[in-house]
Amino acid sequence: MSKPSFSGRVPLSLNAVELIPEPEGGEDVTAQQTLEGSRVKNMGEVEGAKSDDGTVYNFWITATAEAALIKKLNTQVLKDAAKQADFPGFRKGQVPPYAMPQIRGFAVQEGIIQTCQSVVTAYGLKSIPGSDGEVEVLENIPEIAKSFKLGDSVQFTATFKAVFDPEKQPKVEEETEDGVVDVEAEAV
Repeated sequence: MSKPSFSGRVPLSLNAVELIPEPEGGEDVTAQQTLEGSRVKNMGEVEGAKSDDGTVYNFWITATAEAALIKKLNTQVLKDAAKQADFPGFRKGQVPPYAMPQIRGFAVQEGIIQTCQSVVTAYGLKSIPGSDGEVEVLENIPEIAKSFKLGDSVQFTATFKAVFDPEKQPKVEEETEDGVVDVEAEAV
């Protein structure tokens, strides 16, 4: 399977924060749904981890939180801040300029979280509940947010633990001796 190219998709201004290099080894996971700018590698089974849904694996991902999503989140956070916040020295409903970097930072962080959730779904995975299933973004999100400009997409890498969702894996058909076709979820 060829590696997707991200050239031209992410604005050059985001090169201020260098992505963590792709780890050696692992196997590419095939997407069940198209999610442009994303790639997932199964880095192997997690020793000692158990799940009622199957074997727990370590995954590495690279993905792009799209500019439109971050802009939408930024607008929503800005509206919420204007409604709820009362900044000293400013009329109610006004957000001071010094609060804008924090608002953009929150929008970037939420865009990355939502993109991770989309990646899990698109690749037919199921996250693990609790702290074992937390996604660890490998880049420094506050640094990304500092160099972020509204209208830019954000490329990032992350790791997380998950299982292959048996309901979302491709079905394999096998014909038995008596001509009956059995359909089973493909084992990973």
